[in-house]
Amino acid sequence: MDREELRGHLDVLLEAARFRDYCPNGLQVEGRGQVRSVLCGVTASQALIDEAVRRDVDAILVHHGWFWRGEDGRVTGFRKRRMATLLAHDINLFAYHLPLDAHAELGNNAQLAKLLGWQPNGRFAEQDIGFIGVAPAPTFSGELAARIGSVLGRETLLVGDAMRPVTRVAWCSGGAQGYFEQAILAGADVYVSGEISEQTVHLARESGVPYIAAGHHATERYGVQALGRHLAENCGLVCDYAELDNPV
Repeated sequence: MDREELRGHLDVLLEAARFRDYCPNGLQVEGRGQVRSVLCGVTASQALIDEAVRRDVDAILVHHGWFWRGEDGRVTGFRKRRMATLLAHDINLFAYHLPLDAHAELGNNAQLAKLLGWQPNGRFAEQDIGFIGVAPAPTFSGELAARIGSVLGRETLLVGDAMRPVTRVAWCSGGAQGYFEQAILAGADVYVSGEISEQTVHLARESGVPYIAAGHHATERYGVQALGRHLAENCGLVCDYAELDNPV
């Protein structure tokens, strides 16, 4: 598949142009012109790049790419090593951040819902990033936290009343603890995200709405895998996923 054709397909599919993001979405580093094989991963780390070299793929597709707002833009140290490895092997780097959180079918939040049996029926927060919906059966927040941990393979942190009855769940993958108050206003009985901050604890205690921190990496593994499957089924590409351990 031609690189520019792949870029156009992904940009349109994920509606990349409509998002105000903290990084550029789409093709971040240009490599070879023809793409037949893609390695998917959560973050464009040196370890993922090295794995892409080992597998001799044409492109890397990630959720967390490079060139974040506010970062030091100089290509030195680890940034030079990452860039040098990509360029030396002529590998393309595609990255989609907020577009891959928000997509209604392939996104991180949609895939979390599918994995956990939640039925989304609304959106909230900036650019409709957060999802809200119904749990498959009435439960308690403590039971929900335990189930999430079991499904994701990572221990969760629950702040708040473990016996709070839960029907409506709000969730947003990754570092979305800042949307907690908006989740409460949207009518959530519990809010699930990846990370937690000091002030999150106070809001959970004072609002009566429990907060479940399920891991940034752990909640954002599934969108890029779904996107890879889409490319394999619809574009004829060979797409694999590399799971690199990350305790966060």
